[in-house]
Amino acid sequence: MNNQIIIADSTCLIGLERIGQLDILPQLFDSIFIPPEVAKEFGISLSWLKIKSISDQGLTLSLKMLVDDGEAEAITLAYETKIKVILDDQQARKVAKKMKVTFIGTIGILIQAKQKGIIDQIKPLLDDLENNGFYLSYNLKQEALIIAGE
Repeated sequence: MNNQIIIADSTCLIGLERIGQLDILPQLFDSIFIPPEVAKEFGISLSWLKIKSISDQGLTLSLKMLVDDGEAEAITLAYETKIKVILDDQQARKVAKKMKVTFIGTIGILIQAKQKGIIDQIKPLLDDLENNGFYLSYNLKQEALIIAGE
């Protein structure tokens, strides 16, 4: 790893935790930051998850009118630090895009993990995510399988 840093939203953390794949994140990234609200929503304390406070409360308040509290703080933190954020919610992605905040989704994380040899296949993990209440569109799933060569 070459000092890779990412900010996580609770959707990714909860999804990966439900399918027993949370350890993918510290294998892909040197540092994983979460804002306080994401820490609260996720509810699990891990040594490699670093809670990082946000500075711009006004921006966060504005964003809370558009997305949920955790996403608002994650986007604000990404905006302040210029660090990529893991976002899955479509509305949160639209907001991040308008703010020129770079993001990746949980599926993108799984593809990276496969490309780096951390996992062998993504299809069983995509199925597990779906079985655990994680919404995946048919097109997204197909695109992910093509990119992953499955």
